[in-house]
Amino acid sequence: MDSSTILYTAAAVLAGGLATAYALLVIWTPAPIVTHDSEKKYRSIKSPTTPKPLSRLSEPSTVDLAVVIPAFNETERLPLMLSSAIDHLTSNNLHSFEILIVDDGSTDDTSAASLKLAAKYPTCDIRIVTLEKNLGKGGAVRHGMLYSSGERLLMVDADGASRFNDLELLWTAMDEIAPNKGAGVVVGSRAHLVKTEAVVKRSFIRNVLMYGLHTILRIVGVGHIRDTQCGFKLFSRAAAQQIFPLQHLSTWIFDVELLLLAKQLRIPVAEVPIDWHEVPGSKLNVVTASLQMLKDLW
Repeated sequence: MDSSTILYTAAAVLAGGLATAYALLVIWTPAPIVTHDSEKKYRSIKSPTTPKPLSRLSEPSTVDLAVVIPAFNETERLPLMLSSAIDHLTSNNLHSFEILIVDDGSTDDTSAASLKLAAKYPTCDIRIVTLEKNLGKGGAVRHGMLYSSGERLLMVDADGASRFNDLELLWTAMDEIAPNKGAGVVVGSRAHLVKTEAVVKRSFIRNVLMYGLHTILRIVGVGHIRDTQCGFKLFSRAAAQQIFPLQHLSTWIFDVELLLLAKQLRIPVAEVPIDWHEVPGSKLNVVTASLQMLKDLW
């Protein structure tokens, strides 16, 4: 085989590889998250039938804390979680607050159930936002953050697995890394529980997925965070304004994207141990989630 043939063959292989890589990139690139007009409004006990416009993240804050709760078919688990959150927030009056329950296209009438729950707490600002279709947890969190009015914004899972009182641990850490309304992210962490019953009792497949994810995270550059997936994270408004408009992923791996964005934007991130326990009723399908993780991290 002469040199010209070798060059042509190499060029063809290279071109084919680039074309394949480009095709995969196009296929796997997440579709833009579209926000519908109805999703820019909320209902509450003060306005249960006439939706009112939501605040925007780009505007100045009006309360100390916004609690963003992504909810997909959470009529059973949400009541206990909401009760513990409000008990803490109203018992010490440390922070003025609003609560945004983002119904992620539920099929069990989570929005109606949330309105009924809100009626139990008439003095609290509880806002129910209903997405027109299911986006995924990341999409619901992103939407809640973009339409919150808190100076600090907490994303918390609807299952109540994280002890809400531990908010104060995250708050103190935020004071340290982002004083004077600076940009900062504080991550609740379950890493200290790895060898305890809380994690050991989880299914074998879920633990394999956890260790596999940690290996990949070290490769992509956020291995310094021991627990990226805990659904208990606090953002300063300055950090949220930079991070969430850039978020593309709406699937469960979105936490990794948020932390990568924080790293790229040079926003300080702290990790704080919190109390956590397994709660039945997870919507996560381990097999499909694993495949989705590989696709999204690509």
